[in-house]
Amino acid sequence: MTDRYKWPVLCAMVGAIIALNGCGRPKQSAAAPTNSSQRVEIAHATEEQAALLKDFASRSTNSAGDKAWQDVVDSMQEPSVPPEWLTNPPGKEEIAAFEKQAGTLAATVAAKARDFYTRFPEHDKATEAREQEYQLLSFAAQYGDTNSANRVSELEEAQLKDPKLSEDERLQIHFQQLQRKIVGPGGKPSVAELEAGARKLQKQFPNRPEVETLLLSAAQGWLEESKIEKSRELLRELTASPSAEIREAAGQLGKKIERVGKPVEVKFTSLDGRSVDVQAMKGKVVLVDFWATWCRPCMAELPNVKAAYERLHERGFEIVGISLDTDKNALERLIARETMSWPQSFGEGSNQLAEEYGVSGIPAMWLVDKQGMLRDMNGRQDLAAKVEKLLAEP
Repeated sequence: MTDRYKWPVLCAMVGAIIALNGCGRPKQSAAAPTNSSQRVEIAHATEEQAALLKDFASRSTNSAGDKAWQDVVDSMQEPSVPPEWLTNPPGKEEIAAFEKQAGTLAATVAAKARDFYTRFPEHDKATEAREQEYQLLSFAAQYGDTNSANRVSELEEAQLKDPKLSEDERLQIHFQQLQRKIVGPGGKPSVAELEAGARKLQKQFPNRPEVETLLLSAAQGWLEESKIEKSRELLRELTASPSAEIREAAGQLGKKIERVGKPVEVKFTSLDGRSVDVQAMKGKVVLVDFWATWCRPCMAELPNVKAAYERLHERGFEIVGISLDTDKNALERLIARETMSWPQSFGEGSNQLAEEYGVSGIPAMWLVDKQGMLRDMNGRQDLAAKVEKLLAEP
């Protein structure tokens, strides 16, 4: 509190205390009030002093609440990604440890948010604190904090019983629950759980395009797991959606599916001047890798890609990189540092290839068999095992 506010409030507080508690019986004197008008003036003065005292108490409480809220805000800083990860991609164990640490921190900050709105329920940030607690606990629960998961469930069940809860808010809660269900700590999403959860929500919210978006994600998941027919079945349903956006997305994904089992026509001149033609590489198993140096998941996959290449290259495994970088120097530095000996496409040609093949997100890692046919659109999953299986084919 600055001096500008401190002194008037302090004086008012002292005056109010004197007026309310008294300083002993006043002696009769010429200055003492003797008529009703003077007594009314003193009564009004006393009320004003009492109001000032109440205001001072309120200011003190708000000041404490503001300080507590600032402490919560200061604690909400996300953990920084280790700077060395920018140059040395982390392994899965390092990523898992980082996520666990982030989950623990989220649970700690959630406890601070709860303490804040419990102590200051009338503060104008109390509602925001409740929202932050829920989001932070959801994050912590996602990474295996059992206590957070139990607390989140309590909060969600209480909210779902609220008759004033809007459909949007109800749907959001169910989305959060489904997300925790399909992705366990350190695990990968279960496409089967995703589709089953989406079907359940479809019955509760039959006219919501968000639910169809979940089914679209399930179709993408089945495609990545090479369950082509499961993916096609969902897409046939979604192409009849009342949402033009969903129909368009389903159509685009359908085009990707139609590429499976067909030749991959990728030709370019690499960054180092080599001529590359995937169809001229028949007899080899080829990984077509759409990636970029600025893409964290791409960099996280790089150790697995290098390990597979080093182990299986002599047996006929090749890699063709399609870099979506815009900084040529950064790309060349990384290639040199990581000793990536396979050819790389760079520039406008890479963008054209990505657009032609409908690549909307990276990393996109496609496996081409010995006949030059696209066989798998999710080389990220069990890359080495998949390559070995394709190499064993005649």
